[in-house]
Amino acid sequence: MAEFLSGIYLWLKSVHLIMVIAWMAGMMYLPRLFVYQHQSEKGGEAERYFIQMQRRLLKGIINPSMVLVWVLGILMLVANPAILSQGWFHVKLALLVAVSAIHGFYSSSRRKFEKGERPRSEKFWRIMNEVPFLAMTVIVVMVIVKPF
Repeated sequence: MAEFLSGIYLWLKSVHLIMVIAWMAGMMYLPRLFVYQHQSEKGGEAERYFIQMQRRLLKGIINPSMVLVWVLGILMLVANPAILSQGWFHVKLALLVAVSAIHGFYSSSRRKFEKGERPRSEKFWRIMNEVPFLAMTVIVVMVIVKPF
């Protein structure tokens, strides 16, 4: 299996990167929708629209992209297990786990928003809008530069 995966490694890596881009785009947009919902009238048409957008974004883009990021990443590790011993990979993996945890937090929060609750403040969601970007920035530096 590792030999087959090595033969398609660049394809795996390409699709992995495309899924990372889709996942991060959604992870940066979802908190913005939470901000918009905070600004909308409770129970109003705009709130219902934002709830629908949040659900579609999470179920149609964010969730499938995250699953594919993990699956393709694991397949790349099977093809190239030497990566596991490199320091930069440990930083990347720790941040990937953190972003996955944030994903779970966003998902949980979306369910609360769907019930009409407004968890956390608008300012909190504005800050959370930036967290996946910061993690992704460090991950990209780790993968490209491999500083250690």
